[in-house]
Amino acid sequence: MNRELSWLEFNRRVLALAADADVPLLERVKLCAIFSSNLDEFISIRLAGVRHLVASGVTRRFADGRAPERTLREMRDVIAELQTAQDGLWTDQLQPALQAEGIRVCTVADCSPREVRTLGRRFDREIAPLLTPIAVGVAAPFPYVRSFALNIGLLIRDRVSSKERFVRINVPDDLPRFVPVGNRGVYVPVEDAILHFLPALVGEAEVLRRSTFRVTRDADLALTADADDLVEAIEREVSRRRFADVVRIEVSADASPELVETLIHELKVEPGHVYRRDAWLGLEALMELVAIDRPDLKDKPWVAKTRRPFVNTTPAELLARIRRRDVMVHHPYDAFATSVEAFVSAARDSKIAALKGTVYRAGELSATLSSLAETAREGKQAVCLVELKARFDERRNIEWSRALERAGVDVVYGAPQLKVHAKLALLVRRERDGIRRYVHIGTGNYHASHATSYEDLGLFTADEDIAADVADVFNAVTGLTSPTFFRKLLVGPWFLRDGILGEIDRVVRAVESGERGRIRIKVNALADPEVIDALYAASSAGVTIEIVTRGICALRPGVPGLSERITVRSVLGRFLEHSRILSFQTGDRTTTWIGSADLMPRNLDRRVEVLVPVEDARLRSDIAEILDALLADTRFSWELHEDGTWERTQAPRHGKAVSAQELLMTRATKRAKRPAGQRAPRAAVPS
Repeated sequence: MNRELSWLEFNRRVLALAADADVPLLERVKLCAIFSSNLDEFISIRLAGVRHLVASGVTRRFADGRAPERTLREMRDVIAELQTAQDGLWTDQLQPALQAEGIRVCTVADCSPREVRTLGRRFDREIAPLLTPIAVGVAAPFPYVRSFALNIGLLIRDRVSSKERFVRINVPDDLPRFVPVGNRGVYVPVEDAILHFLPALVGEAEVLRRSTFRVTRDADLALTADADDLVEAIEREVSRRRFADVVRIEVSADASPELVETLIHELKVEPGHVYRRDAWLGLEALMELVAIDRPDLKDKPWVAKTRRPFVNTTPAELLARIRRRDVMVHHPYDAFATSVEAFVSAARDSKIAALKGTVYRAGELSATLSSLAETAREGKQAVCLVELKARFDERRNIEWSRALERAGVDVVYGAPQLKVHAKLALLVRRERDGIRRYVHIGTGNYHASHATSYEDLGLFTADEDIAADVADVFNAVTGLTSPTFFRKLLVGPWFLRDGILGEIDRVVRAVESGERGRIRIKVNALADPEVIDALYAASSAGVTIEIVTRGICALRPGVPGLSERITVRSVLGRFLEHSRILSFQTGDRTTTWIGSADLMPRNLDRRVEVLVPVEDARLRSDIAEILDALLADTRFSWELHEDGTWERTQAPRHGKAVSAQELLMTRATKRAKRPAGQRAPRAAVPS
């Protein structure tokens, strides 16, 4: 199936969850904001990419047989449909529901005279000083319009000369999007306040037409393989992104044809890329409303639990426990600060000789970055693989890398065409019996705030072969070499694809010899044609295949004679399902892998990715429970049909809907309370 359209179907599921009346109201508002953010990124990257293919005359068809022109046309149609649905959700459901709860998001016209006066004083004091109307004329070209920025467009007539001009007012990002007014829970969109108080900005000029508008620019980076200085090349491309082609214009529903025609002409956009919106533009800003202190309208707060190996331990004790037995954590059910951050902070132990880590999206306050800097200041070896090409975090990663270099950390960026996406941390310790290495291999970024809302797995181990493999991954990237083998890890781009295909083939051969065979996969995206063909062949051979993919799925399940033994499910919820799990079962033998790689060509062929085997039987059992819970979900799950449509899973007629994430929260709570040494009970997954 078409990858681009499959991604849009994922966002349709997000919107459906935002429309679910059983979800707490402010959580629905948050999902509505997330939908906007997701769609903005999709348009600036994926739609822009297909648009480039069409413009350049590429005739190569997509994997599903669609030509680029048809794909682009269908993408536009679905985007328009989804945006219309979101507008209706906000104006007809969420906004009235908020008002019923005393959160009144309204226009100035809905305010009382006293509230208008209060707003006017705030406008004069805090808003007007930041606004600059810019007129377009012979000596004043059309101003630069930044991607995703909110703007107001005016057609005005000078009362003296009778000349008409276009005027643009940019709404600064540092203004609150929803301005609180008075004491009865009123919030006025800042653009509506600006439109109400226009005379303060345009004087005596007559306003003929007015509209809000917003543009989306092409945000993809184009790096050449022979870039001499990767940092300089990234900075140049990020700067270029500011002035890239416009791929979408959004205008308010009441925008006049004259205003729209001016924008089309000045921004050089085809009419088909203009979208009229019935709701306010840029609804990602609804996140401001989510911050309102109304716990009764939100999910009950979840406090992550500390796993027993990490309770009240010194760095030396923590590493000793990892040396005795592998430890696995599951975020956000298990606390990030007392596990992953505690591990990298163990670099302060006097016997630690080196700390090496990868940084993809580290966030503002990162224990990984702090530990690397502190390790270097202490004269120990500190190495950081920084991925500068993490989309939309490029500038932040450049800033962090320079700060690390100033602290004495050896910062390595890798090759321009090879993203470092693996999540690795390596501690090297001098011990009585010699050098010992300890590693953490995760499925998610070293990002503390992500760990409270992203679902991820992390394995801590002192296994000598795995640790040696991790060291070889670092050496391959820092030394720009191609490794010849790895002992236990599957590492991309060198051996990952062959390793996964080999595991699938092993299950097929076992089934053909009379054994039972089952494959279970959990990823964010499944779009690699070679892997999909291998799964089709496995299904045809009699292998049972269960797939949980949060977003994209190009595999078509349930096709007689091809994929009738394959089921595909997508699970959403309060946490973003993010971990990657591959499980291959033949008879009584199960091999389980976790890691950073989705099943997409870019991950398998153009990124440094790592999958690690989970060899401890107890930990494999824990992962099996996670998969069982996801496959039992009847609350926040959808199933993919042969024709490409997704149907929401229904709870049994006489039973209660099951939420996998609630099951896992319950399991984490029970595990945290049990006495030391006692095995946690299995999650209560309904049969």
